[in-house]
Amino acid sequence: MAEVIVALDVPSADDARALVRRIGDQGDFYKVGLELYTRAGPDFVRELTAAGKRVFLDLKLHDIPNTVASAVRAASDLGVNLLTVHAVGGPSMLEAAVEAAGEEPVAGTSALRLLAVTVLTSLDAEELGGVWGRPTVSVPDEVRRLTDLVVRAHVHGVVCSAVEAADVRAAAPPGLVIVTPGIRPAGADVGDQKRVATPAAAVRAGADYLVLGRAVTRAPDPAVALANVLAEIEASHETS
Repeated sequence: MAEVIVALDVPSADDARALVRRIGDQGDFYKVGLELYTRAGPDFVRELTAAGKRVFLDLKLHDIPNTVASAVRAASDLGVNLLTVHAVGGPSMLEAAVEAAGEEPVAGTSALRLLAVTVLTSLDAEELGGVWGRPTVSVPDEVRRLTDLVVRAHVHGVVCSAVEAADVRAAAPPGLVIVTPGIRPAGADVGDQKRVATPAAAVRAGADYLVLGRAVTRAPDPAVALANVLAEIEASHETS
């Protein structure tokens, strides 16, 4: 069954701790992104893993192969479960990252799985065309193209919006992990993201993990908001 990752997109470790406490035992997988990691650093990641929480370290690494490989080894030493790199880093960078992730983890930590980010959910076709320098761009086509690159490099999974997830699942080899950000319950504010979907739609599209941020973390009661999402996911599986 698809799992939920709660995004700790907050400005401090104290804010993140408070959220984890409010969510309680039903939240066991958390995303640490650029803002929190820059402010709280690896010590907070260690704190989460020491508390028995799984961690998705969303740093979207994009650099020369040697630098990315070194960063992947550092993340593996922290005991995180998932780590992002950018697919547009190219084959050599992706292959170096995969090789580093496959090295024996330090004692007491789990194996690290790499995810390659395809097209950010904040981009639409017009903006992506501007980035690529092309007048017309199909976001689904670009996601598929980058996914092919990721698969050839033997990366463990991809990050894409739920809008493209069904196409990725249909074309991907068995076992490819699909993580979908931009998840919003029906009627929720989409914020700065362009390609969003409900939890039920993401499950139907074949996502393995759904990343939820503001819909849970800014809810009056985050625990209730997460419980509602988990119930929607369970119902989606029962009717699929």
